[in-house]
Amino acid sequence: MLNNFPLWPVQASTIARSVDALYIFLLIVTGMMTLLIFICLVYFAARFRYRPGVPAVQIDGSHALEITWSTIPFLIFMVIFAWGALVYFKERTPPADATEVYVVAKQWMWKIEHAEGQREINQLHVPVGRDVKMIMTSQDVIHSFYIPAFRIKQDVLPGRYTVEWFRATKPGTYHLFCAEYCGTQHSGMVGDIVVMEPAQYETWMNGGSTGPLSATGEKIFAELGCSTCHRTDIQGRGPNLHGVFGKPVQLEDGRTVTADENYLRECILDPGAKRLKGFQPIMPTFQGLVTEEQVNALVAYIKSIAAAKGEAAKASASAAAPPAQENAQTNALANGSQVQ
Repeated sequence: MLNNFPLWPVQASTIARSVDALYIFLLIVTGMMTLLIFICLVYFAARFRYRPGVPAVQIDGSHALEITWSTIPFLIFMVIFAWGALVYFKERTPPADATEVYVVAKQWMWKIEHAEGQREINQLHVPVGRDVKMIMTSQDVIHSFYIPAFRIKQDVLPGRYTVEWFRATKPGTYHLFCAEYCGTQHSGMVGDIVVMEPAQYETWMNGGSTGPLSATGEKIFAELGCSTCHRTDIQGRGPNLHGVFGKPVQLEDGRTVTADENYLRECILDPGAKRLKGFQPIMPTFQGLVTEEQVNALVAYIKSIAAAKGEAAKASASAAAPPAQENAQTNALANGSQVQ
């Protein structure tokens, strides 16, 4: 029904229906409260109007009435709060296996790079039915990544990453806007989200790629000499980056933080801000020496070696499992023989 309403954008993501339901509920509640207030206003104006010769009568307060008009709005507000919190946390918690896309906002364009290496400007191709996580930053001022059909909007800030995710449900082309005034050509900072069938998306992905983003990051990592200090053995002067992403790390000042995308980014551009415990402040800053795209590539590379270490650990555990299982079966047979 809403898809045929000209003032209502199409619902093209999994979160859209939840956002619309909450919004419609808010419209109904506010509309009913407005109507109730006007009805009461008209009734009391007529009921207690001035009448010549009729003296006014003092009306005492009613505790029951006051409790009623305080309790009912409170319960309504709590429903709105709980409902809104559920929608918010669902929208702000991307699935762990979501496809990652890096977005760099710049006056006045969107520069997009897929983890597989494809690059786009003012256009994003995604498959229908797949979770997509956008890791976004700005090259200059504050922008806002807004897709009305998906009911998502996220500020894109300079100097840090913000994250947004969605799962498209309908193939098609949808509008992308910047929803934060960012300069004289703000209205022209638009783009398209192209949602494709999985087979068409795979065909599109197979053309024009320069290699995975993590491979580009590995190359930059070597060119900048990072591998000299960040080694996999104990001889390196910097911390071992294998397996560090997503894990808690202890800082020199005693704090413990999670090594997420923002932490890695800050360590690259301002390594002295959150120095790891046990390491000297010898790493130079790369602020102004690497572009936003290169920072994204370096972060993608560090994340990839962390994932590779995790997969290797799982493989080692799986390889060690059969002997243990075989020993258990042998012990069971031996116990059975003893019972017999």
